[in-house]
Amino acid sequence: MNITLVCAAGMSTSIMVNKIKAAAEKEGETISVRAVSESAFSNYAEETDVLLLGPQIGYALSRLKGLYEPKGIKVDVINTIDYGMMNGEKVLKQARDLLAEK
Repeated sequence: MNITLVCAAGMSTSIMVNKIKAAAEKEGETISVRAVSESAFSNYAEETDVLLLGPQIGYALSRLKGLYEPKGIKVDVINTIDYGMMNGEKVLKQARDLLAEK
């Protein structure tokens, strides 16, 4: 699974990347997770299964869904509480659940 997180500034999202990786490693799963700015995401779209937006840019959800879901990329906003608590386990579950949707 390849997860890309998109945010405004990048500082807190970098921490979230590490939390998600740690949660996956704890479960014995190998995944790819990266954080990029919204403007840079198009460079990573081909390598992304799930695009998760930081709550601070949730306003871009419908536009990014329209652009990337037709290409097979699942797009959603990270739950504000999970993001604020830096809950990598819940965000990883969110990504898995999105991929399980058909």
